[in-house]
Amino acid sequence: MQTIVSPFDPITIGPLTLRNRFIKSGANEAMCMDGTPTRALVKHHTDLARGGVGMTTVAYMAVAPEARTLPNQIWMRPDILPDLRALTAAVHAEGAAISAQITHGGSFVTGMKVNGRTISSSGGFNAAGALKGNFLQRAMNEADMERVVAEFVAAARLARDAGFDAVELHMGHGYLLNQFISPLSNRREDKYGGSAENRVRFPARMLAAVKQAVGDTTAVLAKINVADGTRRGAKVEDGIVTALALQAAGAHMLVLSGGRNVESTWFMFGSRMNREEIVKVLKQQGDWLTALMMKGAAASEPDITFKEMYFLEYSRKIRAAVDVPLAYLGGIKSLANAEQAMSEGFECVVLARVLIHDPALVNKFHSGERTQSGCDNCNACVAYIYHPAGTRCVYNPPNDPALNRIAASARD
Repeated sequence: MQTIVSPFDPITIGPLTLRNRFIKSGANEAMCMDGTPTRALVKHHTDLARGGVGMTTVAYMAVAPEARTLPNQIWMRPDILPDLRALTAAVHAEGAAISAQITHGGSFVTGMKVNGRTISSSGGFNAAGALKGNFLQRAMNEADMERVVAEFVAAARLARDAGFDAVELHMGHGYLLNQFISPLSNRREDKYGGSAENRVRFPARMLAAVKQAVGDTTAVLAKINVADGTRRGAKVEDGIVTALALQAAGAHMLVLSGGRNVESTWFMFGSRMNREEIVKVLKQQGDWLTALMMKGAAASEPDITFKEMYFLEYSRKIRAAVDVPLAYLGGIKSLANAEQAMSEGFECVVLARVLIHDPALVNKFHSGERTQSGCDNCNACVAYIYHPAGTRCVYNPPNDPALNRIAASARD
């Protein structure tokens, strides 16, 4: 007889036990100051922990300063250990776990100029970085790979020492590790290119190194694409190969996402981006050139209608192919959606927009106060990754910008 699993049941993921199966997805908060966590970030994740999630994920913690995509992102270094500890302690005080999403943008550096060429799986013109003068990218060699592996390992160890319960390696959405996995980026002809098995070789090597470094104390997760959502991009069959390779490398759990930041944001979000809100926020910050680019990008997006659980068909195929625990992401809007994900064999559910709209949604699901999120998937919240007060739902009161100018560990 099949055991009925509730999303409110606890779960053990490697060395970590969560109080329930609701996870806040890593979604860029824009709540740091010179690469340092701020009190705004502490408030954001404490509100989520108090609101009932089993684990919250701190988004885009770059493994090196040049690994950031935008300047308002954390980069991991010993100097910020007190600020990281202030963040993890606040979340733990509310009974939740906290995960560090560690990553590298590679050639996807859209908000700042880096010295020299950006690194990627392959060389050539860097369209994503051109607006900030990062016109060219170069293919990584073995020395580059060894250096970046060491940076990820150092970041994972720092996260462990700061009290994070898990690390999540971001291998989706067009960042560096996805630049190896996706045929949209990877044009190599060596052992790291060509077949799907070859393209995941370096990301799997990365996960194995991180697992060896911290895996007995810290859960090691990876966020992957179920598909890229474009004709020439990775398909679900490639996603299965990726999942199998990461299972073999020792992942404690995989978070299933999809889409790429440049080529298919509509696929990632299950609906069109809110370019109007993004343009408005960028113009407020004086970034007229990026605003113009964003406005032009709207014309190329398909006009699609949001539907709940929009990655389910892709994710089912990966579920059928692997034994590693999987976290379902993509269009969870209701308690019924979360319960369906459990019935389909997914161990956890991962949410972002609905929790930005209402950080207490999990508690409200549990108490019966709500069964459905009030989020309308307008995607306006995405625009606030460019705002000095950080990410917010436009239907809620504005964030306090002063909190985003104070380091997380600062004394009153």
